[in-house]
Amino acid sequence: MRGYPDIRGLAAACLLWMAFAHGASATGVEPAKDLRIDPAPCLAAVLAQDDDKTLNVCGALIDNEKTEKADRIKALIARAALYERKDMTERAIADYDSVLRLDPALADILNARGELWRKKGDLRKALADFAAAIKLNPEHTAAKANHKSLAQELERLGALKAVAGKPSFNCATARRKVEKAICANPELADLDREVHGSYVRAASEDLSPGQARTLRREQEEFIARRNASFGRPGYDLQKAMRERLRRLNGADGY
Repeated sequence: MRGYPDIRGLAAACLLWMAFAHGASATGVEPAKDLRIDPAPCLAAVLAQDDDKTLNVCGALIDNEKTEKADRIKALIARAALYERKDMTERAIADYDSVLRLDPALADILNARGELWRKKGDLRKALADFAAAIKLNPEHTAAKANHKSLAQELERLGALKAVAGKPSFNCATARRKVEKAICANPELADLDREVHGSYVRAASEDLSPGQARTLRREQEEFIARRNASFGRPGYDLQKAMRERLRRLNGADGY
């Protein structure tokens, strides 16, 4: 659970303020005129989990220029959380942006916004937010976990990008027509690498000697058939490779 500013604590503070104002009137002492906008309706709507009312009254609190900074921040966080629950990611991010413009030192909000950037697929912005949260609070457990997992994901994606469009063999030494065709087509190259990778994984499993021989024979037969059939009428190289990949990945009992 993220460490948002304590909404319940703010509610208690507002109730205390209202009790003080009521007590002052009861003793006949006229309280000083207070031009602040009352945050109590927004807080009440949040605590009641009334989404429609939260959007209405907290939105009014956010939009009113007389709202104090602390109350505006809490209302923005409440509305952003609501938007997030409703999968309205863009609006949630916009509200977190507003919060951070008001107070850039909120590590919890940086982490929350980072999670939304990650959900949207903007991994670079997500990583930057997690890093900023950790800089503000080096002991921020959620931000540290998010940063670590995302850094690992980016490293993996970088490795995949480095081999994208490259087959399992060296195209510089390719001699067969089928190999040259695979090298010339990034989609076929990726398929070839996937087939080879799945074969290596299958061969590394705890197989009996008979199973290992069968797997090796079938792979050799697939390569031989591919080499002999390429270019002949009716032969679909991509289809044959996808079928081999499907079998290697277990669809037929491997």
